[in-house]
Amino acid sequence: MAYETIIVDVDDHIARITLNRPDALNALSEELLGELADAVTDAQKDDKVRCIVITGSEKAFAAGADIAMMSEMSFVDSFMGNLFTDSTEAITRVRKPIIAAVSGYALGGGCELAMMCDFIIASESAKFGQPEVNLGVMAGIGGTQRLARFVGKSKAMDMNLTGRFMNAEEAERCGLVSRVVPNKKLMEETMAAANKIASKSMISVMAIKESVNQAFEVPLRDGLLFERRLFHSMFATDDQSEGMAAFLEKREPQFRDK
Repeated sequence: MAYETIIVDVDDHIARITLNRPDALNALSEELLGELADAVTDAQKDDKVRCIVITGSEKAFAAGADIAMMSEMSFVDSFMGNLFTDSTEAITRVRKPIIAAVSGYALGGGCELAMMCDFIIASESAKFGQPEVNLGVMAGIGGTQRLARFVGKSKAMDMNLTGRFMNAEEAERCGLVSRVVPNKKLMEETMAAANKIASKSMISVMAIKESVNQAFEVPLRDGLLFERRLFHSMFATDDQSEGMAAFLEKREPQFRDK
């Protein structure tokens, strides 16, 4: 499929999706989010794809939602059109792992998009923020909800109420990103992580993603039961037998997703 605002490359079981609105610092328009939703949905359906990477440019992952697009909208326009809802929900429905590779600005909707991914690998130049308060509005696709779950109430309040940016070092320290790497090694490190995931059993990988996400939805007792039942279910798979046999025989496992 031909896209106008993103670039999609599928190679060696990895779907790499690059946000491509350089003149707008990859600002998230409805068109871009719609194309991104289509691309990740296609990757979910493609049996060759085992991991998805979303990235931007060296200067900006995404510097926010498209203000020019939103500036003339009324409440009725945004409410009746359910602004940003369908596309972002499509992204969060994807069962395969999604890694955000973030360099430069990840602000507003860009920070929120990164948080929709399963984990974030950031370059040393990365800057995260929810500066919507400066525009007389507030975050609308997770900036108050996901951010608070990532970094806690105090930092989430600070970032949303003052609009201040968080650098990569602070983002790693408080758990927003999984690791920080040198700018020039961002994609190398990200693709290495994606390839490592792609080498695993997709049954296990998707079950792990589902179980970790469940931790944010239910009380601990319910989450532990959910985890345990998924763990038990692994023993019905050929991949469990292969993985444990390979470990005992000191060889690499050959998973078949069965």
